[in-house]
Amino acid sequence: MKLQNFFQLAFFALAILFFTGCNDDEETPDTPAPVAGFTFSPASPEAGQTITFTNTSTNASTFAWSSNQGGFSSSEQNPTFAFAEAGSYTVTLTATGEGGSDTDTQTITVVDGGGTVTPTYPANYTESTDAATGRASLRIASDASGIGQDNITWTKDKVWVLEGFVFVNEGQTLTIEAGTVIKGQEGQGENASALIVARGGKVIAEGTPNEPIIFTAEEDNLNGNLGADESGKWGGLIILGKAGLNSTPGESAIEGIPTTESRGLYGGSDDADNSGVFRYISVRHGGSDIGAGNEINGVTFGGVGTGTTVEYIEVYANKDDAFEWFGGTVNSKYLIATAAGDDNFDYDEGFRGNVQFGLIYQRPDLGDRGGEHDGGTDPETGTPYATPKFFNITSVGASDDGNRALTFRDNAGGEYHNSVFVSYESAVDIEFLASGESSYRRFQAGDLKLMNNTFSEIAANADSLFTIAVVSGKEPAQADLDAAIADVVAYFPANGNTVGSIGVTRSNLVPNANGGSVSAPANSFFTATDYRGAFAVGSTPWYVGWTATESFIQ
Repeated sequence: MKLQNFFQLAFFALAILFFTGCNDDEETPDTPAPVAGFTFSPASPEAGQTITFTNTSTNASTFAWSSNQGGFSSSEQNPTFAFAEAGSYTVTLTATGEGGSDTDTQTITVVDGGGTVTPTYPANYTESTDAATGRASLRIASDASGIGQDNITWTKDKVWVLEGFVFVNEGQTLTIEAGTVIKGQEGQGENASALIVARGGKVIAEGTPNEPIIFTAEEDNLNGNLGADESGKWGGLIILGKAGLNSTPGESAIEGIPTTESRGLYGGSDDADNSGVFRYISVRHGGSDIGAGNEINGVTFGGVGTGTTVEYIEVYANKDDAFEWFGGTVNSKYLIATAAGDDNFDYDEGFRGNVQFGLIYQRPDLGDRGGEHDGGTDPETGTPYATPKFFNITSVGASDDGNRALTFRDNAGGEYHNSVFVSYESAVDIEFLASGESSYRRFQAGDLKLMNNTFSEIAANADSLFTIAVVSGKEPAQADLDAAIADVVAYFPANGNTVGSIGVTRSNLVPNANGGSVSAPANSFFTATDYRGAFAVGSTPWYVGWTATESFIQ
């Protein structure tokens, strides 16, 4: 009996250990802990020289930088800072995420440079004088070395002139100081100029409301000599990443760059890819034609991932589209598309990002669609489908130019919520094909939504603001077409869309009423609002003080 009791007790103890082990496994958190890390450049900075900090942390969403002395502190992901005096400084980065926090501490030795720091520029940089402003300038020639070295800072004390296609190559980081002016040399075709961030390259460009970063034409004196009708004088800003597309074979050559240039490829499988920080930037008078009507967009996103920060970006007087997204997942806030020669918000190849607070402001006599939205190119039915979300857009069109507020075609989905559309010839058309997938099928599947939007001064009949578009030779049967038309017409009022003014006009973009019901965003990227459009009732518009758009509103 004693031996039997012994085996029973032993079995009972093993069972306890077994179940305790199982419980421990079940309680292991799924969320990985952050790992803090950073690098800095230059390795031996001089007193007064700008240091670029590159954050290499993982599993973190917020960051806190500090130093033991010297006054350095920041919450930016990739800050810059200059220590005024020589000495040893301890810099600490605290990276925090859902899985906790971690720190990385490094010592930076700042040497005495004997006064003014005289930088050494790469071989493809030539010192000159900017004729339009009289300021000292550096001209950067198109070169295989791209920006010239692994990491470089463009400072606001000079004008930086692009002579052709200047690349931020893979592994390079370009830091642009607040207040810096970058100009593009005028030229068409192979002589066009642009700044292109290649896959694996990074730009840290953090302007401020008082000191925006300006990309513009070489002849711009920054004092109003170029108007909204001056476009196509240089290329634009092109950002390429490794996020997914829905085209075959999963990477493409970006529009506006010769297909022979391998650095112009975009796409991949990293939807969280990070191309840097772009904040308070104005891109003006671009859109060079590189041949056969193929112009460069003001800002082009090719396969850009969610790790990239995009906020407060203006495109002013571009010859082609203002913003265009080719696939990718990048999120953006506070975008301005003013006086574009073609479309304003354009997407293709399965774009799946989020956009909130956007202003579209067309010239009265020029402009195509407020939004031209395509799902795929080759094939049109490729996955993932295009399903971006747009909240709080104010879109003012050119009503006498036969244009349209929104077009969904080539199997594009997408959503617009809490937005205001004013002064268009027609409102929204959704493409329906006789067979297979189409944007109308995305509408039926719930991938295309338009909810709680206000339409004002639209020339189309109020009962047909949402319309069905067909393609010649691919028209659905008449009975199917009639049913689809009835479907979208009924959808319009049932989902909070209204016709009528809330005070938004060409000369006044701030509404006098909230506009009615609003959608509550489920995604944490979005800011909850109680108003429709890009600006709250009675507010000062967020474009004031740093844009060319401010003086063009009329």
